[in-house]
Parts: sequence; structure tokens; C-alpha cells
Amino acid sequence: MNSAAQASYTLGELAERIEARLVGDANLRVSGLATLTDAGPGDLAFLANRAYLKYLADTRASAVLVHPAHGEACPCPRLELENPYLGYARLSHLFDPLANQPSRGVHPAATVSPQASLGAHVEVGANCVIEAGVEIADDCVIGAGSFIGADTRIGRGSRLHANVTLYHGVTVGERAILHSGCVIGGDGFGFAHDGQRWEKIAQLGGVTLGDDVEVGSCSSIDRGALGDTVIGNGVKIDSQVQIAHNVQIGDHSALAGCVGIAGSTKVGRHCLLGGGVGLSGHLTLADGVQITGMSLVTNSILEPGVYSSGTGSMSNSQWRKNAVRFKQLDEIAKRLTRLERDMRDS
Repeated sequence: MNSAAQASYTLGELAERIEARLVGDANLRVSGLATLTDAGPGDLAFLANRAYLKYLADTRASAVLVHPAHGEACPCPRLELENPYLGYARLSHLFDPLANQPSRGVHPAATVSPQASLGAHVEVGANCVIEAGVEIADDCVIGAGSFIGADTRIGRGSRLHANVTLYHGVTVGERAILHSGCVIGGDGFGFAHDGQRWEKIAQLGGVTLGDDVEVGSCSSIDRGALGDTVIGNGVKIDSQVQIAHNVQIGDHSALAGCVGIAGSTKVGRHCLLGGGVGLSGHLTLADGVQITGMSLVTNSILEPGVYSSGTGSMSNSQWRKNAVRFKQLDEIAKRLTRLERDMRDS
């Protein structure tokens, strides 16, 4: 059986898959995807950003996926689509070497509890540990070295890459992708202070991930203190993201790298959080909120829109001057208030 990496498709087949308009030979075969500058014979390239239009005329690709507005400038057969980047995303799965690999079953070096339930065509890699009460649905892949704690459930078609850790009582929906080093269901940061030292609060909730969720490498999603931490359907989480206990994230939101969300904050549906964004605890973000990179959010946002905080980069000398002025703002505001009052009274 050929792997996905060796597969080839006719332009006619690809056009039908993404409902694109084909201009050229429908029987021309391509066996890979590449950028305009790197493509060679046998490759399908794509143009999704006008900044790269200058490379179109000289591409060596056998065919190009383009917007109809750029079709006439294409020197080779083409697939025309209103959203070529979306078309590229859908076609990329056809050439993924991990796709369509036959299941290799349970590796002899894996430890699987007899009280665990594994569905059909489940692959379990070397040195995995699967505890009692675990339920893994059909067509799942559990990468080498992964740990799945007691009473955890994993939905159909999900993939855990190597060295993923799922604590006890975690629920993962269908078609999830969890990348190496991510930890789902660790204890939330819950402590009570007696005036001298910290007393740990047992974290009694769990974590629920919806369908089609992706979690990047080395990201952490903490279990709830009482109820579950809940990640909605279609949520995409980048690498090195920290999600604290009892956070709720609505369907189809996306979090870029190094986002940090404090406990019990609720993020709406279709929200976008840029890299390094920090959300304080117990906040609410409405549906459709976009936070630009490195922003700190300390109050709830109840209307959709784009929000930012902080200052853009500048020379250090200019920043030092501004830092002094920032410290003077309170006094300036008080002086302005007095001046306005004096003007009213005069």
C-alpha cells in the first residue's frame, strides 16, 4: 500500500475535491505541494498572498492554486478558487505522510490495563501507559511514551503524538490532535493561605475537550477545582499555552503561542487571542473578540471587536522618556481637573 507521501492526483480530482475551476489539462498529475519559489515539476503551488504575486511568473510548478483575479498571470495550468489558502489547507491532508497509515496495533512495550477499553484500529506506541477505566474509541493513535490516566475517554479518530499526558478523568472529543509534551488535566493552581503558609486545595474537577480540538506542544490545560475546565468544539490552541482551572473557551476560538488564561475566565465563541496575551481570572470575553499580541486584559470585554493594550516598540531612549511621562499622568490628570474647575468657577 502506498503512503500518502507517495500519492499523486490528477488536477481534475483535486478540482473536484475543493470545487475549484480548472484551467488546463484535467489529467495532469501532481504528487506534492510546494511554495511558488520551491515548487518543481510534479508539484502544485499556491498563491494566497498578493505579496508573493511577483514569484508567480517564474514558478516551475506543474500547476498553481490561485484566486481568479490572478489566473491570467499564471504561466501553467491552474485551479481557481475564491479562497486559495482554504483550498491549500484542504488539499494538504492528501499529502500528509501521517495520513492513511495502517494501524500498527498495540506495541509490546506498552502497558495497557485489562480494565481499559480499546476500539477498532487503535494504535498504541511503545512505552505508553493506559490505566483502568480508560475508553479509547475507534481509529485513535496514541504516540510512544504517552500516559492516559484512569477513567479518561478519547473520541474516535483522535491522535496523541509522542509523550502526551492525560491525567485521570479527562474527556477528549473526536478527531482531536494533541501534540508532544502537552499536559491535560494537571492540578489547577489552587491554594488557601493561613497567614503563614499555603494549604493546597484538592482539584476535584476534570477537563473536557470538544470535537476537532488541537493542542500544541508543551501546552497545559488544568483540571477544574470542582466543575470541569471546558474547551469547546473546533478550538485551536498553539504551543506553550497555559489554561488554568475552570476556564471555559467557546467553539472555534483560536489561541496563539504563550497565551496565559487565569482561572474561571470565560472566552466566547470565535475569539482570537494573539501571541503572549494574558487574561486575568474571573473575566468574560464576548463572542467574536480579538485580542492583539502581548496584550494584558484585566476587565471583562462584553462587545465583539479588536482590543489591544501596551505600547508598540520604539527606540530605548524614546521609551525611557515615555516611561517617565507615564509616571506623571496621574499628577497631570489632577492638575487638569483643578484647571477645569477653576475655569468653571471664574
